Amino acid sequence: MRDPVIAILAQGAMGAGVAARLVAHGVTVLTSVEGRSAASAARAAKAGMQAVPEAALAGADAFLSILPPSEAVATAERLAPIFADAPASPIYVDCNAISPATMGRVAAVLGGHGLRVVDAGIIGGPPREGYAGPVIYASGVRAGALAILLDGRGIDLRVIEGPIGAASALKMSYAGITKGLVAIGSAMMLAATRAGAADALRAELSSSQPALTAWFARMVPSMYDKAYRWTGEMEEIADFTRDDAGAAAIYQGAAAFYARLADDGSADDIAALRAFLDNR
Repeated sequence: MRDPVIAILAQGAMGAGVAARLVAHGVTVLTSVEGRSAASAARAAKAGMQAVPEAALAGADAFLSILPPSEAVATAERLAPIFADAPASPIYVDCNAISPATMGRVAAVLGGHGLRVVDAGIIGGPPREGYAGPVIYASGVRAGALAILLDGRGIDLRVIEGPIGAASALKMSYAGITKGLVAIGSAMMLAATRAGAADALRAELSSSQPALTAWFARMVPSMYDKAYRWTGEMEEIADFTRDDAGAAAIYQGAAAFYARLADDGSADDIAALRAFLDNR
């Protein structure tokens, strides 16, 4: 049996990390750097990805869409007719942090062109040396075929029972807890700092919530350069919880908070968070 060919369009930390893990396990990984930055092209080359014209991605056995949430639907709309014209179209695996409703829109676009679709959600950070993760959860009738394709290829793929949307629901629920908690904690650290209560809050958290304090010390700093991406993720979680107005408002607020931290004028807030966590 020949080694599989996988296509990954984006070359960000997660996309390039997944690609490098696959390449290390004998998989050919295709990508397209058309219109991408020199930095993206360099990451692709370092990960062992083979740059091809975008239309050539249709020759892969599976396509992993690993993009900012806002690009998921538009990418499906652009690639669906290209993939549908291929002699053997790839399985289209949407790995983006999107709500089940958005995943339904992606699946409708792809299904309209007769493509095979898998819903997937990535939990954990990009693959790296000494780290077995992340975990990719997959659902839908084609999830089993994807699991067979990637078996033994260095990816922790777990099929969960349920239709298209189930994996996205799991991703939204998990990220709503973890990244939502980062937003709440960061907002309170900043509020306490503005009110002159940072030292007292830090001392109380260290005393009564040592596990939470350690978790914040690890998780909050990792958010600074990802806030722009987490904004879209919080918006998708707000959509996921839209039947509960109060819950949706929580994540709309978290989206606004991350959008502010992603702004060029957020240096003072980032410095304040660093000072709080570094006990300065």
